[in-house]
Amino acid sequence: MSRPRKTTILDLQTKHQKGEPITMITAYDFPSARLADEAGLDIILVGDSLGMVVLGYESTVPVTMDEMLHHCRAVARGAKRAFLVGDMPFGSYEVSPEEAVRNAVRFLKEGHMDAVKLEGGQEMADQVAAIVRAGIPVMGHVGLTPQSISALGGYRVQGRTAAQARKLLDDALALQEAGCFSIVLEAIPDRVAREITRALDIPTIGIGAGPHTSGQVLVFHDMLGLFEGFVPRFCKQYARVGEIIRQALEAYREEVEQRRYPAPEHTYTISDEEFAAFTSAISTSTRPSDASEAQDDGAQMGPLYGPGQ
Repeated sequence: MSRPRKTTILDLQTKHQKGEPITMITAYDFPSARLADEAGLDIILVGDSLGMVVLGYESTVPVTMDEMLHHCRAVARGAKRAFLVGDMPFGSYEVSPEEAVRNAVRFLKEGHMDAVKLEGGQEMADQVAAIVRAGIPVMGHVGLTPQSISALGGYRVQGRTAAQARKLLDDALALQEAGCFSIVLEAIPDRVAREITRALDIPTIGIGAGPHTSGQVLVFHDMLGLFEGFVPRFCKQYARVGEIIRQALEAYREEVEQRRYPAPEHTYTISDEEFAAFTSAISTSTRPSDASEAQDDGAQMGPLYGPGQ
């Protein structure tokens, strides 16, 4: 079977120019990446959302570089066709452009990603420009930026006032000028997202931003019903896999308890002749389950375990 052709930035740009929607999904491990790849998704994002849906953190803030790189490598092993983007975690790029470049390089060298994503607008333009100069593609992210959730006052829709909407547009334009190849628009009114998309030459990827963006992204666990925490309004659940898994686990537990599993079809066999030879060979051996034989051997066991044992 021939190896599938790798999706590139040029492919994404071509889809955008043709007005074809770009599809993106998060993935965090080998099996989820393989499934997303086989489903034909254009982009797989190894998002720092893994902190909440995989690692059980309360937010994305605690996620570390080492955790991100670990999951990036797993995804890269599972996905051979999709364009891979690694999410730079909180604290890995804000301090300086130099540190941003150093950590972005790790995503490509150690995580085997094709690009990185970072949150923030005009204030992150220098970091974006520095990473791009280093030869690393950057995806921007404005609107609801989960790493800044404390400053935003919670998971709230952004851009609902004229001033806020203008700020989002200015942020997006600044990121484009800095060299971003694409920008995620999260949790903003659909008409605001439409105007930002119209103002940009690069594709926008919406998540809770309506139907007028250049593409869409959802969190793997949210859209499959695997994460039973807060599910945002914008997320359509295409399946409830979590319930299916729970039912399967309950059925397994019940069958084991009732000795209905394993059944004969799940069991390996040995020929009668070989089994007879085996039992004959051990017939004179001590069997720990045989209480009488164990008692007879007590004198021999005594010195091994000591007096009174």
